[in-house]
Amino acid sequence: MRILLVDHHADFGRAVKATLVNCGFAVDVTPTLDEASAALDCANYHLVLLESVLPDGDSLDWLKQLRREGRSMPAMMMSSLNDLSRRIATFNAGADDFLPKPVSIDELIARMRAILRRSTQMTAPVVTFGNLHFDPIARQVSVGGRILRIARREVCILEHLLNRAGRTVPRASLEDSLYAFDDEVSTNALEVGIYRLRAHLNQAGATLRIKTARGVGYTLELVGTASAA
Repeated sequence: MRILLVDHHADFGRAVKATLVNCGFAVDVTPTLDEASAALDCANYHLVLLESVLPDGDSLDWLKQLRREGRSMPAMMMSSLNDLSRRIATFNAGADDFLPKPVSIDELIARMRAILRRSTQMTAPVVTFGNLHFDPIARQVSVGGRILRIARREVCILEHLLNRAGRTVPRASLEDSLYAFDDEVSTNALEVGIYRLRAHLNQAGATLRIKTARGVGYTLELVGTASAA
């Protein structure tokens, strides 16, 4: 899952990003609303974490404009302005939650997961394909009831393939879903991730496989189907 954090406090941004990345999220951080708007035009986000007041404007006005444009991704407002009128205005602007600063990182993650669980973007709480089960909120993968220990980026690859199971996913789409804008990506990073994910699935006895469409991308399919023959 990809998260957009809009906050101009550099230390806070680094701390939140490091924690979220460790939890399995891809995170982009922007210090201004203008840069946040540019990021939204370039990538799809599952959740926006938004500082209330930024150097180039009030986030409430920005969020209202997003909602008028029909952008429905969940948003959580974070602010040291914690009076009742501000909280009410935050929800009226279209925010899904409000978290006062200073922020507890543990509470932030718990609230994020609660928002994502109830988000209309989540078609099901757990995705099942063959004997594999994936919990997109807990970032947990299991095969035949046994939990697999898989690196963050491999989980992201699997999630993206699961969302389009049975269809070929272009490699460019996979790369966009995996990496934040400022990540350093080697030329064979995706291939390495696919190789390791295949190894995990094979070792666990998963009833699915990742098929390579050379020069195009990858397809997640069930073993034993006509397409897998």
